[in-house]
Amino acid sequence: MPATKSGTAKRYAEAVFEIAKTRGSFDRWSEELDRIAHIQRDQDIAILMSAPTVGMSQKEAFLAKALPDASPEALNLVRILLRRGRFVLVPDIASHYKEMLNRHNGIAVAHVTSAVPLTVEELKAVELRLSAMTGRRVVVEASVDRAILGGIIARIGDQLIDGSVRGRLDALKRRLAPA
Repeated sequence: MPATKSGTAKRYAEAVFEIAKTRGSFDRWSEELDRIAHIQRDQDIAILMSAPTVGMSQKEAFLAKALPDASPEALNLVRILLRRGRFVLVPDIASHYKEMLNRHNGIAVAHVTSAVPLTVEELKAVELRLSAMTGRRVVVEASVDRAILGGIIARIGDQLIDGSVRGRLDALKRRLAPA
C-alpha cells in the first residue's frame, strides 16, 4: 500500500484511539472497527460502496442496516470515510488501531514461524521466553513454513530472532565461505 494511504489510515486510527481513550471504550472500538472492516472486505459491498451510481444516502443507509448495534461515533466514522472516498481504508485503520492499543497495553505481537505446528505448551513456552527477552507481555501469532527445516523464527516489530535450522545453516555457510 502506498505510504500516503497507510499514513491516512494511521491518522484516522489515531483519532479513533484518542476518542476511545477519553471515553474508556478501547474494546468497544476494537470490536466495531473489526465489524466494519469485515463488511468492507466483502466483495459485493466493496463494489456497492465504490459505485458512483449509488447515492451517498443509499450507501449510508445500507451500512447503518448492516451495523445495527454500532455506536453513533462508529457510524459517524463510516459516514466520514464514505463521503471522503476512504471507506476502503477501514481494514488498515483497524490494524493501526490494534497496534496502538497493544502498545498502550504493553503487549508485543510476535509473528512466530516454525517448521511444524507448535503445541499449546510450546506456544506458551515461546511466549514466556519472548516476554523475558522483550520485557513486555507477548502474544504469539503462529504460522508454519517447512522451508526453515526446524526451530523457529520470531518477528516482533522490527526485531527478528532467527532460531531456525535454515538460519543456522546459512550462517555456517557464510562463515565457511572464503573471504
